[in-house]
Amino acid sequence: MLTIGCHLSSAKGYEAMGKEAVKIQANTFQFFTRNPRGGKAKEIKEEDVEKFLKLAQEQDFPCILAHAPYTLNGCSADEGIREFAKNTMADDLKRMEYTPGNCYNFHPGSHVKQGVEIGITYIAGMLNEILSKEQRTRVLLETMAGKGSEVGRTFEELREILDRVELQEKMGVCLDTCHVYDGGYDIVGDLDGVLTEFDRVIGLDRLKAVHLNDSMFGFGSHKDRHAKIGEGKIGFEAMKRIINHPSLRKLPFYLETPNDLEGYAREIAMLKEAYME
Repeated sequence: MLTIGCHLSSAKGYEAMGKEAVKIQANTFQFFTRNPRGGKAKEIKEEDVEKFLKLAQEQDFPCILAHAPYTLNGCSADEGIREFAKNTMADDLKRMEYTPGNCYNFHPGSHVKQGVEIGITYIAGMLNEILSKEQRTRVLLETMAGKGSEVGRTFEELREILDRVELQEKMGVCLDTCHVYDGGYDIVGDLDGVLTEFDRVIGLDRLKAVHLNDSMFGFGSHKDRHAKIGEGKIGFEAMKRIINHPSLRKLPFYLETPNDLEGYAREIAMLKEAYME
């Protein structure tokens, strides 16, 4: 069975997201833990969570994926910005305990002329401060496109962060198809080669989720502009190979394409039809 969903608004709570997912024939979804620009999170209502967990069990949702606000920067040159990222993520991980056993994804951040080595040191240091043995959420580093001074543009950079994290069993990676293609990994012409490289550097056992996005600008562009499935430089044939690849097919896939709910429903239907059971 293909595990696939899309990014949904969390404004109306967990049960509403679950119902929207069912409506578009998804069996998972991604959501922002709070306003994507950061700031205060909405209060979680236990009754809402209970209703969602019941719905998720009835609908056989294997997992959901939380996404940190994309403006957080745990490797900023500004100590105040780093502290804000750390406190926000620590609070998010506490909130994730309402829905245990799921994943929390974040962008490593931008080193802003400090150099990659300093950026990696800050990110790993932050993770070592906020991760706990008791938490029931796995934290995922996202592969980045290499725009500006982003950290995580190569598999080696992600491995370097992972190596410095003490509680490695609480960590994993989310591979974004647009980001890796824009970053110079040829998942269209040599998917096997890219996954072999990922396995050599990081380990496929650490890959826990895939952001399934087409790319507006394409290979090596370092742009990070998502396109609808089949309408970008990656193309639908490559997407079919990705969802059916033996190393990827059992992972959860999350669409972050420029779509409304109806558009997501169309993409999910297309991909389900292309999936080889």
